[in-house]
Amino acid sequence: METSQPDASRPSEERVTPDSLLHTRTGTEVAPEDLVLATGRDLTPRNLEWAQRKLDREGPAAIEKLLP
Repeated sequence: METSQPDASRPSEERVTPDSLLHTRTGTEVAPEDLVLATGRDLTPRNLEWAQRKLDREGPAAIEKLLP
């Protein structure tokens, strides 16, 4: 008796996220919290300070380096 669903293991066109939705838009407002969460880190004062410094140096494009 087979319990796996063959369709579940294959990507379907209906289940694939369009490429345009996977990218962020530079020029939009990016908060330090966004940058911290994009790295998978916890929202701690130290990480928020790091993110703010990175945003100060690189601007909103900083998040583009972390996300596809």
